[in-house]
This record gives sequence, structure tokens and C-alpha cells, in this order.
Amino acid sequence: MGLIRGLTDPTLLIKCWFSYSFRRQRELNVKINLRRAGRIAILDLEGALKLGPSEDAFREQVQRLRADGTFCFAINLAHVSDLDSSGIGMLLHTFSALQRSGGKCTFFSPSSRVQMVLRMVHLDKILDICEDEATALARF
Repeated sequence: MGLIRGLTDPTLLIKCWFSYSFRRQRELNVKINLRRAGRIAILDLEGALKLGPSEDAFREQVQRLRADGTFCFAINLAHVSDLDSSGIGMLLHTFSALQRSGGKCTFFSPSSRVQMVLRMVHLDKILDICEDEATALARF
């Protein structure tokens, strides 16, 4: 009897596991596209915003922009596939840090999954969340 549905060769099993693991890791990394609308940085996020490389990439992008003097952010959540507690923490940290420094952060077009998670932890009442980009940009 094979180890996994007919796989009897341990070397092949390890190769399959590494291939799956690598492919899965690439899926978990968030992609960040930066656009500008005057003084506003628009960050289009795509993928899962979770603990690890995704959270690090988001934090580093925000820190770079703030260091360059950008304090107005519109963050597009339309293509965020999933959000864990670390991702929630990064969104809340970004929002509050910008508020404390006299800036502003607006989130827009949350995917249904993100909307559900934010509603569950009651952040939909705290964060500035808009239905679309035009509404978000009008708030600056």
C-alpha cells in the first residue's frame, strides 16, 4: 500500500511535498501595487494578508512611503483573499499610526471574506472603509 494514494517512492513523495509547499507559499504572499493620486498613495493588495512574508511586505511598503513623506493612504482590499490576526493588526496599526501623525488612511472595496472578518472583530466600525475607490479618494 502506498504512502499517499499510490505513491510508494519516498523521494517522489518528498518532491511532491516540496513542490506543493513552494507553490502554496507563493500563493500566500501578498502582491502590492502602488499608484498615486496627487498626495495620496493608493495601495492595491492582492493575495492573503497573513503572518509572515505578506505582513512584512505590507509593513515595509507603508514604512517606506511614510519615510518619503506620504501620510495619506487609500488601501484597496478588493483582491485580498484572506486575513488573519496579524493582517488585521497591520491594518489597524497602519490606520492608527497615520491618524496619530496627522495623516489619514482609508480602506476601500473589501472582498466579502475581508468584510466578514472585519465585521466579526468589530473593526468595520473603527476603520474608515468605503465601497469604492472614488468614495475613498473623496474623503481626503
